[in-house]
Amino acid sequence: MAPKTLEKTEKAEGSKSAERRNLDLALQSIVKAYGDNAIMRLGDASARLKIDVIPTGCFSIDTALGTGGFPRGRIVEIFGPESSGKTTLTLTAIANAQKRGGTAAFIDVEHALDPVYAKKLGVNMDELLVSQPDSGEEALNIAETLIRSNALDVVVVDSVAALVTKHELEGQIGDATVGAQARLMSSAMRKLTALISRARTVCIFTNQIREKIGVMFGNPETTPGGRALKFFASVRVDIRRINAIKIPDGTVIGNRTRVKIVKNKVAPPFTEAEFDILYNEGISREGSLIDAAIEQNVVEKRGAWIAYEGKQLAQGRDAAKEELKKDPALYARIEKGLQAKLSGKAAEGSETVVVAGKKG
Repeated sequence: MAPKTLEKTEKAEGSKSAERRNLDLALQSIVKAYGDNAIMRLGDASARLKIDVIPTGCFSIDTALGTGGFPRGRIVEIFGPESSGKTTLTLTAIANAQKRGGTAAFIDVEHALDPVYAKKLGVNMDELLVSQPDSGEEALNIAETLIRSNALDVVVVDSVAALVTKHELEGQIGDATVGAQARLMSSAMRKLTALISRARTVCIFTNQIREKIGVMFGNPETTPGGRALKFFASVRVDIRRINAIKIPDGTVIGNRTRVKIVKNKVAPPFTEAEFDILYNEGISREGSLIDAAIEQNVVEKRGAWIAYEGKQLAQGRDAAKEELKKDPALYARIEKGLQAKLSGKAAEGSETVVVAGKKG
């Protein structure tokens, strides 16, 4: 019995060896035909998942995203009700990309970009590429051309709901155009996804919300443009205004806003973050940092007073925000301490490498 068992083992090993040779030949053929990065073993050091990101500049959002910002080479969808902060968030990401030497484009399908407000958010309007296309096809073709250049760090399409097909433009108001927008987006997603990945561009689509008719149970909300964007997006961000921010005389100066990461292919999803959007300055970086630092006990709250490293920082959250604005070095120290605290709680052994910086 032993010789037969040995013979079977030798045959099995010979078969496996032949399979490995055939696989190696197949891999060599694929690499020769399509390039070095066409296929690889994920166990190889060179093939480890490297997530390069563009930070939003808001600590709580970057933490909720799980990677420290919007991932490069991926599609991001930001959706929510009117005046919830969708465009503000995209412009803040553009400003951060520009600060790191990057180039950005804003495809203003809604024809509603406010250059004065964008400048207040830190956007360099002299360097920002802006397009206001006449049709959805034109908007997406412009996006494709820009992405193909491999020179863009961020491309924003604002918004999917405003993409109107040429067929609809040529018709009369009220003509039935069932599924035209969904077909347009489905075609665009198939073409753009691979281009975006190769160019390492963050492509952000903003979207509005609609309500399904006749829904009795569950969430009646949906987004225009069909399902293609939902599937192809690596990150989907639901942004909502939850409260008004008022000064003592009752004047509203901003909104308390909540984002929920409803889809995330590069980090755990369903995380949430809250932050302030102030009408005169955009997302409050200082307020976001203070909230997170208090939550993680990096900054101590003693009644109305806020203390850091045993020293009283300010009385009240608003006063602490002003102190951080005046002292960038203090902001950097608190941020560094908070990042160290959070990274200490993170699970070890991750193969993911997070890099925040300019395209290289």
